[in-house]
Amino acid sequence: MKRFLPLLFFCMIFPLTACTADPGQPVLRIGLLPILDGLPIHVADSLGYFEEEGLQVEIIPVASGAERDQLMQSGQIDAMINELVSVMLFNQESSRVAAVRFARTATETTPLFQILAAPGSGIEVPGDLRNIEVGISEGTVIEYTTTRMLQAAGLRDEEIAAIAVPKIPDRLNLLLGGQLLAATLPEPAASVAVQQGARVVLDDTLIPERSNSLITFDQTFLDQHPDMVSAFLRAVERAVEVINADPDAWDALLVERNLLPPDLVDHIQVPTYPLGGVPDGLSFADTLQWAQENGYLDEDVSYETCVTDDYLP
Repeated sequence: MKRFLPLLFFCMIFPLTACTADPGQPVLRIGLLPILDGLPIHVADSLGYFEEEGLQVEIIPVASGAERDQLMQSGQIDAMINELVSVMLFNQESSRVAAVRFARTATETTPLFQILAAPGSGIEVPGDLRNIEVGISEGTVIEYTTTRMLQAAGLRDEEIAAIAVPKIPDRLNLLLGGQLLAATLPEPAASVAVQQGARVVLDDTLIPERSNSLITFDQTFLDQHPDMVSAFLRAVERAVEVINADPDAWDALLVERNLLPPDLVDHIQVPTYPLGGVPDGLSFADTLQWAQENGYLDEDVSYETCVTDDYLP
């Protein structure tokens, strides 16, 4: 049965809505991938912090960055957890979204993303990844950090190869089945892979200053409902503080919200989450350079239109 765990885990559907608050306000809809980056939002929801702020929050599960972006483009969500590459792509023609807070950041001890080798692949060290196609989600932080990790490990640009597999569960199952020799995955997918025999070859503790995820809002929503955004971030800040104070207290919620399967709860350490902050100009400039060099952006986008700390508590 264990071999079916990745597919079953990621195919579960979980409708999540917060308790009713002020009926005069719109529902704030946020799209979340099944990754640990979203735990503070789930905690704020479960502990009633959003309701205490007078908010109605609906958490909408998404299976891939592409699906998330489509929901944002079509106006079906107001906010999302994404990353700088995604923000830049949204804003290449006009200011459509803005990042308002870190969701997670890599540290020197806790990675966000890991490059894993398939079971039995024989890939053990970074040098073994030369000219090996690594499964990634194209045009996202996954591709960006994969490139920067491999460069930091000594691979030349011409030795770095990638193949697009947008959905996390697809990438995971192709890796475990050997159709992909390597793939870059976030948690908890990375730990699912390790449990099933994959090997961690590299992670972004090599480049913690370059790897993060963001809470990003639709610009129209920011303009029309600035107080709601500030209230949302206050609730998230409270949730971050209680998680960091007792990171082992959330096992039941992680399973309930389908962020972890029961078999993994005892094997994953809940990370330390960052307090309120946003990417700095150096991180933005490096990401922009990469996006332009790889043909994702033709023109410059400005830091000021993509990132704001105006709504932080």
